[in-house]
Amino acid sequence: MVAVGLRQIGTVDDRIRRQTKIPPPQPPVAAEGGMGSCHERLIDQSLTSRYTDWIVEALDEMPENFLITDPGISGHPIVFASRGFLAMSGYAREEVVGRNGRIFQGPATDRRSVMEIREAIREERTLQISLLNYRKDGTPHWILFHLCPVFGMEDGRVIHFVAVQVPIPRRSRCARSGARRMVYGACRNEVRLDEDHGCNLAVDSVIGMDDRGLEAEETREASDREKEKALNAANSILSTLAHYSKLTGRVVCTKRCSSAGIAPLSSAVNISLGRIKQSFVLTDPHLPDMPIVYASDEFLSLTGYSRHEVLGCNCRFLKGPGTDVGVLRQIQDCIQAQQACSVRLLNYRKDGSSFWNRLHISPVRNSSGKIAFYVGVQIDENSKCDEHGLSPEMRQLGAVGQVKVAVRSFSSHAGPSRPSS
Repeated sequence: MVAVGLRQIGTVDDRIRRQTKIPPPQPPVAAEGGMGSCHERLIDQSLTSRYTDWIVEALDEMPENFLITDPGISGHPIVFASRGFLAMSGYAREEVVGRNGRIFQGPATDRRSVMEIREAIREERTLQISLLNYRKDGTPHWILFHLCPVFGMEDGRVIHFVAVQVPIPRRSRCARSGARRMVYGACRNEVRLDEDHGCNLAVDSVIGMDDRGLEAEETREASDREKEKALNAANSILSTLAHYSKLTGRVVCTKRCSSAGIAPLSSAVNISLGRIKQSFVLTDPHLPDMPIVYASDEFLSLTGYSRHEVLGCNCRFLKGPGTDVGVLRQIQDCIQAQQACSVRLLNYRKDGSSFWNRLHISPVRNSSGKIAFYVGVQIDENSKCDEHGLSPEMRQLGAVGQVKVAVRSFSSHAGPSRPSS
């Protein structure tokens, strides 16, 4: 599955762990209420907000082994797991949806392969790679991992990643040595030739062989047939997503197809920003009306809006009849002067309820020192105190610092440079 981090191997000797079948750690249970509920709501809406409500049923009828992940949600979680994948991995759907794909990695999963997947996610491109994953019972199995991004047509942003997984069966020794023949019932002639050369492998000893004795160090290469199968499966899934997105008018495509000329945030930046557990938005001052280009899960929880209702909008949708116009003018003056500011502002949620917002706004510069974004960090005055005892000001400054690090770290990889201010 899509992997955004490496499993910590720990201090146990790798050789011992490879010889001992250690099942992958079980995924944590989401917290009840609060952000746990918000996170679950975002996962539930990930598909239905973009496609019609029938999309889950349509995907559920597809026979392929695949997962769909959402890089826009904190933790880059799985938002759909096919029946074929669940049968192959041994997990139940509720054990998979909402978790990151790293739960399928194990002690012998190749770190270089994981890094290649992370790089493909960062660059938002298609990738095919052989990968050693682990089932729920701890047994390893080789798969051909086919990753492809799904882009939104309106802004070119990556909406989802599709990860198709095709099992790579164990080959005969002769097949691995260069003949590349798979020992099936239809290959009796090849089997007889192998027997004549001292390579006596019965068909039933290869077909259905248990992977519990798998040598983790022995990399399995996918055949052309398996690569074609993965590609065809991905195309079928992408075609289904495109069809159901057209019914809502929020069309997706397999290549970045925005005609607006706007460079969206990369998936790598989205994933990095998703690790910041604070209510905040990122706005782009170089676009007309300074729209929101990123909104954290905590912001959505605070305001009650969904992500697609927020992205592309100016922050003024939070104001209402009691909002002080003078404070709004103060914010505008600070942005014009390219300065940070802290204000106390009455804002309104989607349901019409109001809250006093302690808002901190700060410019965010890219690696070349130019202002790329403005970050606005919100704290509800009536919210619970920070569990670490930090003041609201310290929490806001901490979030701003994390945002600046994320933007600077990826600004050189996130497409064309933004204009200078």
